[in-house]
Amino acid sequence: MDDEERAVVLGGGGVTGIAWEIGLVHGLAEAGVDLTGADLLIGTSAGSVVAAQLAGGTPLERLYADQLRPPRDEIAARLTRGMVLRYAAAYALPGTGQRKRARLGRAALRARTVSEAERRAVFEGRLAQRGWPERALRVTAVNAEDGSFAVFDRDSGVPFLDAVAASCAVPLVWPPVTIDGHRYMDGGMRSLANVDLAAGHERVVVLAPITRGLSRAGRPDVQLAALDARSILLSPDDAARAAIGGNVLDPARRAAAAEAGRAQAAAVAEAVRAVWDGPAR
Repeated sequence: MDDEERAVVLGGGGVTGIAWEIGLVHGLAEAGVDLTGADLLIGTSAGSVVAAQLAGGTPLERLYADQLRPPRDEIAARLTRGMVLRYAAAYALPGTGQRKRARLGRAALRARTVSEAERRAVFEGRLAQRGWPERALRVTAVNAEDGSFAVFDRDSGVPFLDAVAASCAVPLVWPPVTIDGHRYMDGGMRSLANVDLAAGHERVVVLAPITRGLSRAGRPDVQLAALDARSILLSPDDAARAAIGGNVLDPARRAAAAEAGRAQAAAVAEAVRAVWDGPAR
């Protein structure tokens, strides 16, 4: 295969999204489809954690086993109906995508949450690696002050742990992360998976725990359709959705979500193999 051919895109979906993605990737590897050899890993929100772990070379068996253990170093949370309505209001008003994100960012900066230090401790527990891996990895975030989109990688000068924490900083739930004097929030506020960053790769596999967002342009399927690539979009099946439940931020649902992802892999392995290892177009 040619260099820079294959990309894996991992979208947002809370702690259960992390678990489902790890379970699915692990199950696919057991079926002989190894996504860990991607030329590029792109992570948004929950997907940034999984992408970082895969890029760092942590064995899938260990990642999966960690999801089955009782929650530790986690802070339970919930995206309330009121928060969702504030999201919708920020995006319903007129303006560019950046302007809409800035509205939500201002609310995120004012919100009462745990401290940045408390939240950072969670990521210190999640990620064994402290520096950027050598593998090509892109982590997305949004500047909470002006709504601009940011893509962090090992050449960005941004500390690895801060980049992942920023990508996961769900507005109104978690505090925006300070990087070089600016505050950053969840990369999913621009797009649930930021699939368009995979442009130029010939084979693209997208794992999206959530597929419906606040804007049509940011939907994984819409962005994927615009790529000139052999591709597939994977999202939770009925069993996985039941396992995930109604609160994607609930660590107690993590083990069930991981197991559901692993089980789902058997049903999609051949379709993924056709994209990942099949003959070139």
